[in-house]
Amino acid sequence: MDELAEQMQNRFAGFFPALLGMTLVSATKDRVVAELAVRDDLCTVPGILHGGAIMAFADTLGGIATMLNIAPNARTTTIESKTNFFAPGIAGTTVTAECLPVNRGRRTMTWQTSIRNAERRLLAQVTQTQFVDTAAT
Repeated sequence: MDELAEQMQNRFAGFFPALLGMTLVSATKDRVVAELAVRDDLCTVPGILHGGAIMAFADTLGGIATMLNIAPNARTTTIESKTNFFAPGIAGTTVTAECLPVNRGRRTMTWQTSIRNAERRLLAQVTQTQFVDTAAT
């Protein structure tokens, strides 16, 4: 884990990303990578990673990526998200997500997150747009 990823990991301790169990691997303004262990409590029956868990994983990464690209006093929130599912995440495995910028504007940013299994098979792709509130204090 690089230093910026560790700072962000510590920042969300005690919040939803920690409950989800995600671990940041690396974080820069241009790329955020994280892992998620596919636990039974994140799955549907029989042992398939729930689509909502995948979406929450990707949403968190897009939020982190946006936070790394805005002023310290600005805030962000997701205003649109679209997910395409391609293959299942299997209980007992670890999936990896890579979040990359599509557009980084002053008021909105769009990110694309690819979630893959250990064999690098694409499980899902999420495209999301974040609103940037520069008036926040």
